[in-house]
Amino acid sequence: MKMEYHNPVLLKESVDALDIKPNGIYVDVTFGGGGHSREILSRLGEHGKLFAFDQDPDARRNLIDDSRFVLIEENFRLVQRFLKFYRVDKVDGILADLGVSSHQFDVAERGFSTRFDGDLDMRMNQKSQNSAKKIINSYEEEDLANIFFMYGELRNSRNLAKAIGEARKVQKIETSFQLKEVLQRFLPKAKEHKILAQIYQAIRIEVNEELEALKEFLEQTPKLLKPNGRLSVISYHSLEDRLVKRYIGFGLFSGEPEKDIFGNTEKPLEKVGKLIVPKAAEIKINNRARSAKLRIATLSKE
Repeated sequence: MKMEYHNPVLLKESVDALDIKPNGIYVDVTFGGGGHSREILSRLGEHGKLFAFDQDPDARRNLIDDSRFVLIEENFRLVQRFLKFYRVDKVDGILADLGVSSHQFDVAERGFSTRFDGDLDMRMNQKSQNSAKKIINSYEEEDLANIFFMYGELRNSRNLAKAIGEARKVQKIETSFQLKEVLQRFLPKAKEHKILAQIYQAIRIEVNEELEALKEFLEQTPKLLKPNGRLSVISYHSLEDRLVKRYIGFGLFSGEPEKDIFGNTEKPLEKVGKLIVPKAAEIKINNRARSAKLRIATLSKE
């Protein structure tokens, strides 16, 4: 059965950013439906190589039958470790599209979507011990409030957490619609979809440790890239983009970089070009492109 995955956002721009060498080694750390990988392969010569990562077992159904292609079924936070297994220490380019796939949103039982009444799951890696159901029913109210505030940027996070805490004393919250019903009084009709999306984003980030995984991945990229190698990253919300921007700009995720006696800072990467966002025509065809931001970097020459 063919699985539906989203049309790759900024496909040409993100692959152009890799400045592909026909016989180079490249990594697509977010394989998904394989759109970016197919575009990279179309530009590689017979001796080129592409390694792709995806922790979601469903991505296996999009396997590409090409001797130059290898799919590694792991989280991209382990990119260096698993490339070493294939005796790869350095690569010419790395691409990451941090968006959740349409497939994950559109399969009700995965629990990612606010549109369906599915089990509260949200695991990208279905072998993971954590799930949305576990978080909603077992986390302390204070921890829930912190998640909603930090990852969902919701100002009424404490009220949301309190409502969940009171409701689960009566009955376990197991499905998407049960959670929606518990929080209904905080969902004014004009903003219901937006607020629910923020709540779901917060839970999903916690379930999958998305920001921690992104940090670990970014910190490995300078060690993996060859001189003049390229990093191409598409992010979709401010929490991700902030981490990508700061790491490319300063080599840090928070705080200020240290300066030497000449006022210079040491940083592992340097940005290439300006921020790229989708054109109006792409957004019209693919609404999920509206929040996408592409940042490009290469190894610092300092």
